[in-house]
Amino acid sequence: MKDEYFDLSGKIALITGGSRGLGYQMAKAFAERGADIIVASRKLDACEEVAAEIRKLGRKALAVSVNMSHWDQAEKLVNTVYREWGRVDILVNNAGMSPRIPSHEVTEEWYNKIMDLNFKGPFRLGALVAKRMYDGDGGVIINVSSSGALHPLPAVVPYSGAKAAMNAMTVSFAHEYGPKVRVNTISPGPFLTDIAKAWTEEAREKSNNALGRPGRPEEIITAALFLASPSSSFTTGAIIRVDGGM
Repeated sequence: MKDEYFDLSGKIALITGGSRGLGYQMAKAFAERGADIIVASRKLDACEEVAAEIRKLGRKALAVSVNMSHWDQAEKLVNTVYREWGRVDILVNNAGMSPRIPSHEVTEEWYNKIMDLNFKGPFRLGALVAKRMYDGDGGVIINVSSSGALHPLPAVVPYSGAKAAMNAMTVSFAHEYGPKVRVNTISPGPFLTDIAKAWTEEAREKSNNALGRPGRPEEIITAALFLASPSSSFTTGAIIRVDGGM
């Protein structure tokens, strides 16, 4: 698909959590506009399914199993990708989870799981890729945060804290690795991804935002394409809210 504003021809994009939800939508949209895709997630079979779909679009795809909670697996992922394909032009830090647990019931184990997946892993992966981008031809990093970082809710304190840390990381990285690397955040509100299956019927139809509804997964695409493409060449260190007006 030729796109005057969002042409990603010849680019290589690494997307964590790319096998479903918002990550899947980004992987497909990037591939449709010319990018080759590394789909990374815990379940290899799910990654392989998305990779096969991308190949049918005429693009190259690599499926990689990774648990972004683990520091060493971020390093392993980077080594695998650079060994196989030589570079990354676009990194999307999208893997995450957001369990609702009353704060007084949060165990140390759960606290560590939430913080590790939502911040430690993205930090390590982002730092490793940003340094390689800076030493090479540059690139783009998109961190997928959450409206919970800007509008914290009860019973999600570790998650909101981790995503707030990711927002801070975006600004720091933008200055640390600029001007060759642009780093931005997408801050989604409620979206009808797999997680919405556990919501009430009312929550799937209505939301406490200006548009009065949750987002459809494909509504993340334009924001992601904008940040991934040269069309956002003067945008870095920014938080782009895609939340229906929360």
